[in-house]
Amino acid sequence: MRFFTVLLLIFSATLVHAQEGQKVNCRFLCLDTNATLPTLLTTSANAGEISIKIPAGAITESFPCFSKTATFSFLSSTDRKPVAEVKIPANMKSAVLVFLPSSSTSNTLPWRIFVVEDSSKNFPDGGAFVANFHSDDIRFIIGENKLLLKPTGFCGVMQPTKRDDFNMAPVVFQFQQGENWRNASESMLRFLPGMHYLMFAFVDAASGRPRIVTFQDAKPPIPAGPLTPDSASVEKL
Repeated sequence: MRFFTVLLLIFSATLVHAQEGQKVNCRFLCLDTNATLPTLLTTSANAGEISIKIPAGAITESFPCFSKTATFSFLSSTDRKPVAEVKIPANMKSAVLVFLPSSSTSNTLPWRIFVVEDSSKNFPDGGAFVANFHSDDIRFIIGENKLLLKPTGFCGVMQPTKRDDFNMAPVVFQFQQGENWRNASESMLRFLPGMHYLMFAFVDAASGRPRIVTFQDAKPPIPAGPLTPDSASVEKL
């Protein structure tokens, strides 16, 4: 009798967890500013439906999203056809969902999503977040930080300590061509407390050429553990 009681308790706990589902506070970003992402529909935290319009070149406000499973689905608001879906880790409570166009394959949804935990580990105050969606390694310089980032790798970079009187620091990205490295982007950016940058390397779907895009974000980062980039994807130069 005791055995069946334990089984009933386990089953009840599992059922309650399944009914609760997963709630994540999500912000949204469309990486390719040349592509048109439709207004999205998804389930809100109160199990209703919310509409999300992602502006070009900017990150949205935070939306409380809900899913009965780990998979979050997004529909087009015009025809309710699936646009993209993604699995979000169960322990992640806040995330930035980065939308990228899928390759022209009939078996895939038109957009794919890259999930970034919305925390100070990835978005250090006054610093930058860098992700490499290019098929090869990239090299970049942010102030005194000189790093190599492998494909699919990403990391947070602390605020440069070497800044000029206007809080400006150099930012340089390089792609490899044969045995040589070529500058793809070179600029001076202002690094201030209370803001951070999101920087992405990817291949433009229209031209087939690698691109660098940078977004500025003023949202205070959510506290997390110490900044520890994945050493398997990031190398100091």
